[in-house]
Amino acid sequence: MRLILATLLTLSAVLLQAQAYAQMPGSSGSNPFGIEQPDFLPVEEAYKLEVEPAGEGLRLYWQIADGYYLYQHAFKFQGEDHRGALPLRENLPEGLDRTDEFFGDVSVYYNSADITVDTERQRDGSLQLTVTSQGCADAGLCYPPRKQYFSWAPGAAEVTETTPPKRKPQVTAAPATATEGNGSSLAYMLLLAFLGGAILNLMPCVFPILSLKVLSFAQSSDHDRHLHSWIYTAGVVVSFVAVAAVLIALQQAGSAVGWGFQLQSPGFVIALAYLFLVMGLSLSGLVHLGGNLMNTGSALADRGGLSGSFFTGVLAVVVASPCTAPFMGTALGFAVTQPPLTGLTVFAALGLGMAAPLLLFSYSGAARKLMPRPGPWMETLKELLAFPLYAAAIWLLWVAGRQTGVNTMAAVLCGALLLTLGLWLWEKGGARRWLAAICAAGALGLASMDNLDPAGGAEKQLTDGRVAWSNEAIEQLRTSGTPVFVDVTADWCITCLANETAVLFTEDITAAFADHGVTYMVADWTNYDADIAEFIASHGRTGIPLYVMYPPAGAGQPFLLPQIVTADIVMEALEVVSGK
Repeated sequence: MRLILATLLTLSAVLLQAQAYAQMPGSSGSNPFGIEQPDFLPVEEAYKLEVEPAGEGLRLYWQIADGYYLYQHAFKFQGEDHRGALPLRENLPEGLDRTDEFFGDVSVYYNSADITVDTERQRDGSLQLTVTSQGCADAGLCYPPRKQYFSWAPGAAEVTETTPPKRKPQVTAAPATATEGNGSSLAYMLLLAFLGGAILNLMPCVFPILSLKVLSFAQSSDHDRHLHSWIYTAGVVVSFVAVAAVLIALQQAGSAVGWGFQLQSPGFVIALAYLFLVMGLSLSGLVHLGGNLMNTGSALADRGGLSGSFFTGVLAVVVASPCTAPFMGTALGFAVTQPPLTGLTVFAALGLGMAAPLLLFSYSGAARKLMPRPGPWMETLKELLAFPLYAAAIWLLWVAGRQTGVNTMAAVLCGALLLTLGLWLWEKGGARRWLAAICAAGALGLASMDNLDPAGGAEKQLTDGRVAWSNEAIEQLRTSGTPVFVDVTADWCITCLANETAVLFTEDITAAFADHGVTYMVADWTNYDADIAEFIASHGRTGIPLYVMYPPAGAGQPFLLPQIVTADIVMEALEVVSGK
């Protein structure tokens, strides 16, 4: 019995293998098992396509071999010209109804398929056409979808079949340099700025400030919530517009400066670190700068609740400057290439986007219902939020050390100690406040010592084949046939550090640069450098991160990568410039 069962199983396996072999494209009519099967045609012989101009459009004519058919629903036509995607309108002839074993009730074409394709707008330059089709044979073989590529130059009498194009990486187009933007592009940039501003609330320096504002809503009336949210919004918008006005004025005066330029000043970085330290001490309950939570973050808040809301908005903008959210770079680049009024409008949209979440909590009862009832948890959360501020202060001290050297970092840490001592003495009151003032003066003195000279800063360590940036080095490498990747970064740029840690400096990507023969070049903008500022401006940007991929000389134009990169984006860019 076991022998009979084994024999039947063996015969079944042989028959199944023979049937599978027969359904392979190009299999012979007689297979090794002696079972006669049809001889299927290669896909290019079963379906022969000819494409020719037809007026302002194209005619696509398929000659279909006997016993084969094409699916009507599988046809897809994609067009592209110099301006990007080109909408197409196809005219499909009526097909034959068929109940198909693969797709059910469908319409198909036998013998031939004659289709015309028209463009829905005037094309700009050559038309790049991608045609997708799929067919089967009556004998049971179904081919996978097939893509074919064609190019039609303006005025040409023939359409040329081309090879599949290389996948291009996601790139960020440089903003227009025209002096006047049209209405649609301005609206688009305003939207990008608004979205970028909204995302800034998630940045580690900004989120604690927003959290405190939302926390205060748990025990406020509707009138107070609405009023304070709009005052906060005013502080955010006014601050963004003020920074923009300074930036535009400096650029029009001939200075090459960009977004986040204030963080290139070690004194400003240290002052911000001191401010975060004081805020953290206040949240921890060690010092008391004001009774209202909304006043935390600025001594100016002592003037009253509304003043506190306004200057908290100012502070949020100050600490957001190291962060570049998605969509933000393109909008800022557009803003500084436009007339001042247009540029300021884009920055105002950025401020509105940043203030929008707080306004939502102010007016939305559903959003506020997500907040728990007031109670002891509020004090615990307030104390917990001090630790992100301490972390931000540590990071800023590290930036100051990178800018000016380890001696500065040690001096500023001593200043932070004196500042903390002074705040503690101030709380004691009386004559001790004179000592507190002396401590504060000492802290300021340590923060303004001669060792704040940026020339004393530590050089960024360039390892794993990375080289320092210079325009001359780029030209030399490209002329010798070497592609170049330029990474414009800074220690105070949070997005830069995140990209480097998660993607650019990983072992796999470092190995990929070496395998593709691409030189990794670093332009460190931690301290101000006019040459780097001009390089950034030449690519239509105002801030960083900036990633530029240069093919070898004569092999194409350089292109920008997004400000937030992934491993796939970088790998695609490497493949494009290396030809691998």
